[in-house]
Amino acid sequence: MKKIILLFCIIITGLTVKAQRNVVLIIADDLSPDFFAFYEGYLDTVAVPNIRALLARGVRFKNATANPVCSSTRSGILTGRYSFRTGVGGIVGGMGGSLQLDTSEITIPRLLKEFNPNINTADIGKWHLHQANPIGNLLNPNHMGYDHFEGPFIGQLPSFTNWTKYTNGVSSTVTTYATTENVNNAVTWLKTLNPSDPFFLWLAFNAPHEPLHLPPAGLHNFTNLTGTTQDINTNPKSYFKAMIQAMDHEIGRLFDSLQVMNKLDSTDVIFIGDNASTQRTAQTADLSRAKGTIYQYGIHVPMIIAGPSVVDPNRSSDALVNTVDIFSTVLELFAYYNWSAQIPANKPVDTHSLLPIIKNTNSTIRPWAFSEIFKLTTDSADGKTMRNVDYKLMKFDYGEEQFYNLTADPLELNNLLLGTLSSVDLINYNYLCLEMTNLVGNGSYCNLAIGAPNRLSNLHQVYPNPFTKTINFNDQNDNKHTVLYNVFGTIIYEGNDISNQDFSKLSTGMYFLKTNQLNEPTIKLIKKE
Repeated sequence: MKKIILLFCIIITGLTVKAQRNVVLIIADDLSPDFFAFYEGYLDTVAVPNIRALLARGVRFKNATANPVCSSTRSGILTGRYSFRTGVGGIVGGMGGSLQLDTSEITIPRLLKEFNPNINTADIGKWHLHQANPIGNLLNPNHMGYDHFEGPFIGQLPSFTNWTKYTNGVSSTVTTYATTENVNNAVTWLKTLNPSDPFFLWLAFNAPHEPLHLPPAGLHNFTNLTGTTQDINTNPKSYFKAMIQAMDHEIGRLFDSLQVMNKLDSTDVIFIGDNASTQRTAQTADLSRAKGTIYQYGIHVPMIIAGPSVVDPNRSSDALVNTVDIFSTVLELFAYYNWSAQIPANKPVDTHSLLPIIKNTNSTIRPWAFSEIFKLTTDSADGKTMRNVDYKLMKFDYGEEQFYNLTADPLELNNLLLGTLSSVDLINYNYLCLEMTNLVGNGSYCNLAIGAPNRLSNLHQVYPNPFTKTINFNDQNDNKHTVLYNVFGTIIYEGNDISNQDFSKLSTGMYFLKTNQLNEPTIKLIKKE
């Protein structure tokens, strides 16, 4: 009798584990955590009962980092790789432009199919990793592993009530409210599945991305909005919050449908924002530091993981997390633990599974978090950043650096490089710049020599860095005696008018600049084409 009971328990346990292998990834578009009252330091709040309900069943991540724009964050989630590896550094088809994602990349749905062909996979909603032309691109989501794709291909919809949807390569004009249509499509797809088959659903809303508008009645509780262009321009944040409420309402409808299908209790839900809010809707005082920048307000996003896999739910985590970590987390939620054996050496991944935090067996998974933005047409926002628990180093592509103690200065108001660094500051600076250099493997991200004097004039006296043609001094003291030499010690230039020299024919690579100014360290420069 005891053996029968034991066998019964084993069978039930096995069925439970199998039933738990469903994952829904929900991506909100352009959403900062400070619109949620359950995040520390929030500046505004909006009623989101269905998103909030995830907290009781999950883990809230307080320090989740994304890239500052849509396409690059999505490519990182799908491949587990940073943008400097995939080439998707900006907005595909958007301002500044970006390379499209290589269709040969190893993706979440491809690996899930290799692990278990019975896992159903769908991408519902915004794709934004390729251009819609040529027409063959429309099947790229399917080519990259999804059984089903249904949604807009581009980034920003022209209208939430008149837009083009692509269903496995076939276009149609849709007049149903986009947020509602996304959930309609997700529910319809879920109904086609066999009750016992596991599934992975990537649900990517366009909301609350612009164009700002008044959602249909019944999806929000704002009664004083007219929906006119003038009112939208006068009260953009109110419309933004109405769009968030409409998204939350439809997320609740998805959860209700999962409940009716007896799938909610066996489904883990990951909710994130793909980047922070735009300048038009941002809550930060400095609007130049919102979406599209590597400041915290551009890359800090809300993130919650909830469901049956979470041990000791209703927790918050201080762990440093990057959106690339969703890649391995999804795979391991399906019990695919040896996925790394499928990763070739020439396609390294940067993901760290969040399962130790989900299972409450560890409080950290990585020592630092990294973010970046770069475009085909470069501008002053392009750069890379890395933070550890307390400090954050920002390196802009034109050469400027900024360095903050986020624990003491979460709003990034005090650039420590404008003053004298303490010994602790200096240790953290050197750690982050060396880690960034080791990660990216392209030149050096350490303009401050270890132990050297650390005034701004020592750090940022030349620009741009990398340079292509000219080298200039920030302090306008162009008559310094300077020596430029290569890695072999060969002098390339020596004199007092370096800013008037043309280095366009100089070979690409690393160079060193030394001035005759007392206490100024040797500065590393990168020459690009």
